[in-house]
Amino acid sequence: MFYLLIFLLQMKLIKLKTDLIKAIKFDKSLGFVPTMGSLHEGHKALIKKSQKICKKTLVSIFVNPTQFNNKKDYKTYPKNLKKDLSYLRKLNVDYIYLPTITQIYLKKHDKIKLNKSQNILCAKFRKGHFEGVLDVLDRFIELISPQKMFMGEKDFQQFFLVKKYIENKYNTKVYVGKTIRDKNKLALSSRNSLLNKKSFNESGIITKKLLKLKNEISKNRKNYKKLIFNLKNELSKNFDIKIEYLECRNTQNLNTSILKKPFKLFAAYYINNVRLIDNF
Repeated sequence: MFYLLIFLLQMKLIKLKTDLIKAIKFDKSLGFVPTMGSLHEGHKALIKKSQKICKKTLVSIFVNPTQFNNKKDYKTYPKNLKKDLSYLRKLNVDYIYLPTITQIYLKKHDKIKLNKSQNILCAKFRKGHFEGVLDVLDRFIELISPQKMFMGEKDFQQFFLVKKYIENKYNTKVYVGKTIRDKNKLALSSRNSLLNKKSFNESGIITKKLLKLKNEISKNRKNYKKLIFNLKNELSKNFDIKIEYLECRNTQNLNTSILKKPFKLFAAYYINNVRLIDNF
C-alpha cells in the first residue's frame, strides 16, 4: 500500500497549461506521446520506447476536433478516460496532460496547408484531416518543447508529414514505433472497439490477404498494379466493404515510383461503417 501511494504521487495528472509549464520546466530529456485516448498495446509500445531513451515521459489525451472531417466520427470516437488513466498509472508515466479545447486553441495560429503532392491517401479522402493534425501538434510542441516525440507507424502518412513539419520548425526529434497487431494480424486501433465480432474477424482475414499481396508485389514489382486490381475485385466481391484506396508508394517521398526503392502497401476501407487504415 505504501509503495502504491508513492507511485501515484510520482505521476502528475495535469489539466491546466500553467501547471504543465511549471511541472516540466526543468526536464531537459522529455519524451512526448500524443494520444486521443482509448489506449491499447500500440500506445504502450510508444510509451515504453520513450521511457527507454528519455528521462521522463509525458502522455497527452486530447480528442482533437479539427482533424475530424466528419462530425459523427468525432462524436462516436471511443473514449474511456478512467480506463486510460489506470492504464497509464500501471506504465509509470511521469506526466499526463488533459487539456481542454479552449486551452489548446486559445491562441491564433497561421493556417496550415498541404501542397498538391501531399493530398494523397488519407489526405485525399479526409479533407482538412492532416491540417488539423499538424496544427494541434504544432501547438503541443510549442507548449511542451519535448526533446523527442513518438508516433505509430500504422498511420505512416501522418508520421511522414508530422516528422517533416515538426523537425523543420522545432528542435524535437520525431520517432516512429512499429505497428502492433492483434492475434488475427489486424493492426491495433482505438476504432477497433467499434467493430462487432463478425467485422473484427473479417478484418483479420482482409489483413492477411493484404500482407500476402505485399509479399507478391515485392517479388513482382513491375506488375503491382495488376496484382492490386485483382485483390480489390476479390475483396469487394467477398466482403461487404468499401475500399477508399489500395496502392503502393515508396517510403522516401510517398510517390508511386517503387522500382528499386523501399515501399509500402497502403490501404483504407470501411467495414460496418468503421474506417480502418493500415500499411505493410
